Amino acid sequence: MTQSVLREKLARLGPVLEGDRVTSGSREVVILRLGPNLSATKTISATMSLRKRHVPTLKAKRAVEAAVAGKYVILEAPMVEDLQALAGEMKEFGFSMSVVTNKGVDVKRIRERLGMTQEQFALTYGLDVDAIRNWEYGRREPDQAAKSYLTVIDRRPELAQDALAAAVI
Repeated sequence: MTQSVLREKLARLGPVLEGDRVTSGSREVVILRLGPNLSATKTISATMSLRKRHVPTLKAKRAVEAAVAGKYVILEAPMVEDLQALAGEMKEFGFSMSVVTNKGVDVKRIRERLGMTQEQFALTYGLDVDAIRNWEYGRREPDQAAKSYLTVIDRRPELAQDALAAAVI
């Protein structure tokens, strides 16, 4: 098909509508999965819902296609006005959605819940004791990687310990 024929066909479809993109919201990282009922899946509507949150069209399309293929899809939505609204739309279109939390972590609460001193916590989880002190006293904030690791420690401390444990031969 030549370029001119393709251009004519696209022109007959009319202009691409910008739709009702949200005008304000926060950046969210979401996980998209195919819902239980494949026949209820509306891929174009799901793609448009992501576009509404300022996800580029091609990125939204590929994310939806990957979810339909059963893949684990993690995606950044630049402007989400309401997580519940987005999740509701995705559910309506046959997808389930969860959000990757980016909230701060309370290192002292985690450590005290595990019943450890700062030194024990540092040794157990391969962290620097000075970093722990700085986080607990509010002198510094953990970077994103540290927040993710601390979230794992908070939710599944035994898993983090097992992952770091070296096998003794």
